[in-house]
Amino acid sequence: MHRTPVTADLLHGALDVERGERGVVACRLPAWARRRADPQLLSAQAQPAGVRLAFRTTATRIELTAHRTHMAFRGVAPRPPGRFDLLVGGELMAQVEAEGGTAVLIDAATGAVESEPGPTQTVRVDGLPAGEHDVEIWLPHYERVELGELRTDEPVAPLAGPRGRRWLHYGSSISQGSNAANPTGTWIARVALEAGLDVTNLGFSGSAMLDPFVARVMRDRPADLISLEVGINLVNADVMRMRAFTPLLHGFLDTIREGHPDTPLLLVSSPHCAMHEDTPGPAAMDFGDGGMRYRATGDPAEARAGKLTLRTIREETRWIVEQRAKTDPHLHYLDGLTLFGAADEARHPLADNLHPGPEAHALMAERFSAHVFGADGPFTAPSE
Repeated sequence: MHRTPVTADLLHGALDVERGERGVVACRLPAWARRRADPQLLSAQAQPAGVRLAFRTTATRIELTAHRTHMAFRGVAPRPPGRFDLLVGGELMAQVEAEGGTAVLIDAATGAVESEPGPTQTVRVDGLPAGEHDVEIWLPHYERVELGELRTDEPVAPLAGPRGRRWLHYGSSISQGSNAANPTGTWIARVALEAGLDVTNLGFSGSAMLDPFVARVMRDRPADLISLEVGINLVNADVMRMRAFTPLLHGFLDTIREGHPDTPLLLVSSPHCAMHEDTPGPAAMDFGDGGMRYRATGDPAEARAGKLTLRTIREETRWIVEQRAKTDPHLHYLDGLTLFGAADEARHPLADNLHPGPEAHALMAERFSAHVFGADGPFTAPSE
């Protein structure tokens, strides 16, 4: 077997790598930005949503050593384990469930955290087609993964350069892919694969706070298409009032435009979430019946004093885009309710009251693609 260490040139969708105890960790923020991140963002950016190993080979057998770190609450049924999706020539060929690894267990009552170490996994896939082919291994989108070595029965060569137009996306756990069943099942991955885009997913669970240093990362990252999903984290964390939100969103856009003055830029407001449509945060977690759900704890009357709700953020975001678009013809707005609205939530209830499930991810991907790649869509290429 040929043994290939996992290095940065094999990883697409990552902005950096760092060395863990058992291998390489793909990071979705560069080192300088990680030094500015709080623990929640630091954890989320190390979960490799949209990150994939990409290489060309004639191998028919592939093995990858990987050590996952996954979190769970004591007494609460854990989320399903992550998956490794293996694609050949852009088509899903195999899925391997993540096993073993380190479990980080949180006691919801006391906040105590314990770690339970487990074994490192070897992900194996046999029976790849004969001949030369392009292989992608999409990593679990909601678990930190340390990558050891790639073992193949024939040599591998990294795929150089972007594969298609470069799409840079920013957002919340909805963009990272929470409650999607597998890494290529998130709505972001579905859109990218269908349209042949080279995606970098900066969807950060609980952390789409319009941090200025993230805007600088996006400013300096090459991109042909840019989109931002904004709103839900600002509400459920109750981090600011409308007076702060408006200039902060302007500043985030200003910074991106310093590096991408003419790049198509789409601002997407939050999909429907009944508990936060008219009720501000913060959100709280309720534990019962072996499960965990979120609830909004704010007072709807406080929205008049500037506390944020999804409805007020959508209204303000639309207004901001309308004003800026007068001098920025490449800036566009998409109402998140067109991706997933009240009727959709009734048909596809949010299991934890906050995150869309697999069916909703598929629906959102279909609608997003129809909007952005349709006639006069913001991401439609000039020749299309």
